[in-house]
Amino acid sequence: MKTTRFDTREHILLTGEQLCGQRGFNGMGLIELLKVAEVPKGSFYHYFPSKEAFGVAMLERYFAVYHQRLREYLEDHQGNQRQRILDYYQQSLDSFCQESSFEGCLSVKLSAEVCDLSEQMRIALDAGSKALIATLKQALERAVQQGTVTLNNTPDACAQNLYMLWLGASLQSKISRESSPLRNAWQEIARMLPEPR
Repeated sequence: MKTTRFDTREHILLTGEQLCGQRGFNGMGLIELLKVAEVPKGSFYHYFPSKEAFGVAMLERYFAVYHQRLREYLEDHQGNQRQRILDYYQQSLDSFCQESSFEGCLSVKLSAEVCDLSEQMRIALDAGSKALIATLKQALERAVQQGTVTLNNTPDACAQNLYMLWLGASLQSKISRESSPLRNAWQEIARMLPEPR
């Protein structure tokens, strides 16, 4: 079966994301990527002028998928929006525990690694994070409008804190090879989103 231009590019990006999840961006060599993806070197450079350009495209793809999943999960619910937010983080925690995977998400894996090495990749990480935070903010605003939560801060500040807390807990879980940092983060998120009294 002949693949289209998009299929080949997508295949390289997906393969690269999997390898970066295991080895990091710098630990993933282009030769290894091409071998695992089973594409010639010319195909890589046809789609990406450099490894850095590939990294930017990979992060943009990763965050686009992540953002769509988060948005659909939070918006596809007419009931208690506070509970939906808590359920999202509980689902993430459950997934982490079931898979026993300490690779963590790509943003956790690459944040510290590439921010000082590639300005373009740093910008992609920043833009992706901001999109996720904006979606969390909208969900928190809906929860406030519903009267299902009482925030001690603005929805924007609270969304940033939720994102940073979970990102930090994910990193600590990766370091410790334990799920307790994420469990503690979930409990803190529940405290940050109190129900009205």
